[in-house]
Amino acid sequence: MKKARVLFVSQEITPYLDETHLGKIGRRLPQAIQEKGKEIRTFMPKYGNINERRHQLHEVIRLSGMNIVINNSDHPLIIKVASIPTARMQVYFIDNDDYFNRKSVLKDKATNKYFEDNDERLVFFNRGVIETIKKLGWAPDVIHCHGWFTSLMPLYVKKAFTEDPLFAEAKIIYTIYDEEYTKALNKKIVDKAIIDGVLKKDLKHIEDASYVNLMKLAIDHADGITFGCEVINPEIEKYARKSGKPILEYKGEAEYADAYNEFYDVILEESSVLTD
Repeated sequence: MKKARVLFVSQEITPYLDETHLGKIGRRLPQAIQEKGKEIRTFMPKYGNINERRHQLHEVIRLSGMNIVINNSDHPLIIKVASIPTARMQVYFIDNDDYFNRKSVLKDKATNKYFEDNDERLVFFNRGVIETIKKLGWAPDVIHCHGWFTSLMPLYVKKAFTEDPLFAEAKIIYTIYDEEYTKALNKKIVDKAIIDGVLKKDLKHIEDASYVNLMKLAIDHADGITFGCEVINPEIEKYARKSGKPILEYKGEAEYADAYNEFYDVILEESSVLTD
């Protein structure tokens, strides 16, 4: 029996940013799943306030170098990596000077307002992860997405890369948190997010790119949904339950590793991954 492969795509991971609930799960869950015998890869954005020297990030030249075109502009994709020695775990970082050089995460520290180009940053990050996985030649069995900054992954994998051998059999799990943003993303995100295989109608939810609508888009293309907080937006919860897709209810710190590991196996039970 081969090891199942789980790709973690996270908006935040501790200790690279200030500790949050989402960041702690992004750090601890991959380690726990690896210790349970699955093979993992972990990705996050390389925000400009991450201290590269302290955390010993270095560029992976063989993975860097391609351009991602967004809104008719080329944006170089830079891949960096760091290790968490205590976890025997590597973290890959998606970087670009245009989008991730600023010294904060999603908001301008001076104004406390969300960056106007968060829509493009979102597109770049999600596409960057996929392109890097292609360069690695590493076919995930499960792709587990954490945080709204990963919300285009289900759509891209299911629509744009459904024929790609690396992603054709991948199952997508999307975890919903209570991390709502208050101002909708730039409405031009619909045009910016289109790539080969993704049509404008596939993005109908985010013609108004509110947090709720972005979550609905992710739910539509996920194979399984999990709740990462005890309380989430009731409209999103209702939409998730109505989808009829497998749902893992919120689990506390003491039990979520076992619960997620079992949930992966349930999602994969029809797959050859879990058979001899």
